[in-house]
Amino acid sequence: MPLQQKALYLMGRPVGISLRNGTGVSGILCRVEGGEVYVMQYMYASQFATFHYPLNQINDILAYPAC
Repeated sequence: MPLQQKALYLMGRPVGISLRNGTGVSGILCRVEGGEVYVMQYMYASQFATFHYPLNQINDILAYPAC
């Protein structure tokens, strides 16, 4: 499944994202728009922030498994 299609399917769910540079991020996948995914990530205390990542810098997006 193409990455953009996979991202659209996982929108609104907690995901882990592996980036092509070898790092990873996790959070709630909020939006897919303009060739980017928008992810709400926990920062600290009671603060959250939305980050965006270009699809061409993403290796894979995986849904969190059930507990």
